[in-house]
Amino acid sequence: MIEYLQQLDTELFLFLNSLHCPVMDRFMYLFTGRFIWVPMYVTLLYIITRHFRARRAIVMVLGIVLSIVIADQLCATVLRPIFERLRPANLENPISVLVHIVDGYRGGRYSFPSCHAANSFALASFVWMMIRKPRTRAFILIWALITCYSRIYLGVHYPGDLIVGGMIGIIVGTGCFYLSVGVLRYIDRHDSHRHDPVHTLRFHGKEFTVKVADLMMVAGVITTLIIMIISLIKGASLTDF
Repeated sequence: MIEYLQQLDTELFLFLNSLHCPVMDRFMYLFTGRFIWVPMYVTLLYIITRHFRARRAIVMVLGIVLSIVIADQLCATVLRPIFERLRPANLENPISVLVHIVDGYRGGRYSFPSCHAANSFALASFVWMMIRKPRTRAFILIWALITCYSRIYLGVHYPGDLIVGGMIGIIVGTGCFYLSVGVLRYIDRHDSHRHDPVHTLRFHGKEFTVKVADLMMVAGVITTLIIMIISLIKGASLTDF
């Protein structure tokens, strides 16, 4: 049964990894980066500080950090050394000759489970529980899913790595959220007054209202558009040769 699942996992990986083009190479390579999403993370920090009093904001931020650290270390330090599953792109893996590689990127040695998937879904789960707005939830879920797909596209993770990593992230992120809520209830038995202030943006004389809770989504969408533009420019230049 395990051998069948591994074979199915490999076949699905090879199929998905084979779907590529120069523009998507650039897009996925940039999208999977950690630092390119700093503006979105900073915006999330701003949202928390605007919606919660200082003491509560600190607890929520620490909850997010704790969820990412636990998910990351559980995958990287605990589980990977146990399973020792080689990355598809690792040169010691027999299927590496069939894997589409972007800019020589092959990642580390082991792949199961995926730290990217665990970290992304830990953050997404915490945000999902904290900001209960459908559009924000939809955005953070799509962001986490594309992050996971980028790892298959770049040839560094099997689908199974991502599924298990994502499940770990969801469990850890949700657990840390409820832990944070429990700490807040212990510190202050009374519900805090949360406000949802509105920022007004001006564009060519017109006004658009953007709620603070939506700013993270706006930052993420803008970052994605920038990635797309860079990918189109670089992808087009590559096809000229």
